[in-house]
Amino acid sequence: MQLVRVTKSIKEYKQIKKLYRQVFPWKERAPFFLLIKKAKPSVADFWALYDDDNWVGFTYVVKGDELAYIFYLAIKPDEQGKGYGGTVLEILKDYYKGCKLFLALEPLDQTADNYEQRIKRHLFYEKCGLSDMPYKIKEASVIYDIMGIGGVVEPEEYGGMMEHYLGKFYKGFIDMKIIKNS
Repeated sequence: MQLVRVTKSIKEYKQIKKLYRQVFPWKERAPFFLLIKKAKPSVADFWALYDDDNWVGFTYVVKGDELAYIFYLAIKPDEQGKGYGGTVLEILKDYYKGCKLFLALEPLDQTADNYEQRIKRHLFYEKCGLSDMPYKIKEASVIYDIMGIGGVVEPEEYGGMMEHYLGKFYKGFIDMKIIKNS
């Protein structure tokens, strides 16, 4: 599997944008132009994922001093179930070695319409070596569980990383923080 930086000139740019809109609900999506704008090696990595020449998905990782936040990870629907998700996570664990690598995911809410899917996703991440953290992430109006590897991400660390990522202008509009589990 190869990781190639996403730019507007990449051949699959429109397909990546389309997949992003297909798989993430609107309330969970950052503006795509912002993802592109912020995708700089010192701030965030936007990777297209390839199996040889076959484009299979993308991942977007926000970076802090000792943090790597898998903000988005998507495998094309026709490529799912082929082991790409686990392979990508192994590559990311190696690439961001020495960092606390983490992600946000939907909470295990038994009343959710997609509860079974949430359980499968949680078990998948556990199988890949990630474990639950004692906090939740609040991004705008959505609250997520956190799983990761390499240590617990503390609220101050996350806050500093997101301020660096968003900048003062966007940070004033978007409420992003770690909160205690209730």
